[in-house]
Amino acid sequence: MEFEALLEARRSVRAFDETKAVTEDQIKTLIEAGIQAPSWKNSQTARYYCILSDDIKEKFAADCLPEFNARSSHGAALVVTTFVSNRSGFDREGNPDNECGNGWGYYDLGLHNENFVLKAKELGLDTLIMGIRDGEAIRKQLSIPDTETVVAVIAVGYGKTTPEKPKRKSPEDIVKFF
Repeated sequence: MEFEALLEARRSVRAFDETKAVTEDQIKTLIEAGIQAPSWKNSQTARYYCILSDDIKEKFAADCLPEFNARSSHGAALVVTTFVSNRSGFDREGNPDNECGNGWGYYDLGLHNENFVLKAKELGLDTLIMGIRDGEAIRKQLSIPDTETVVAVIAVGYGKTTPEKPKRKSPEDIVKFF
């Protein structure tokens, strides 16, 4: 798919076909796309925790997601994205290299996640990135170490709907040239 068409086609989908399962190989392909993203000093701090089992997805949704996100992601695989804290944006002694500190970890993971969701769309999959979740419940349920920051849950599956494209700002709305 041409890049411009891919950008135009990607949407946040909130209804997934529970009769079509996403495979481990498909998720690995998405993660491989994420790995191609740049990161602070090539630190590569992104981490993924993937839930494919229906039983575990059901328990995870009930314990870790608000009801509206649990409903919106039903039928999809669930991928928790984290980053290794205090590494991206820090020097070798653990001191922040600039005022953003762990903000660079979020930034780097965002780059990873963008590649992940665009690759999903290229493969005919749909996604929903969810930031409203219970990070501590997720950490406990998936045994995520304290050295990582839990950021998002991405639902990945076969969409049952094609949402309209929301209005986007124009370059003139967001740019200043000097």
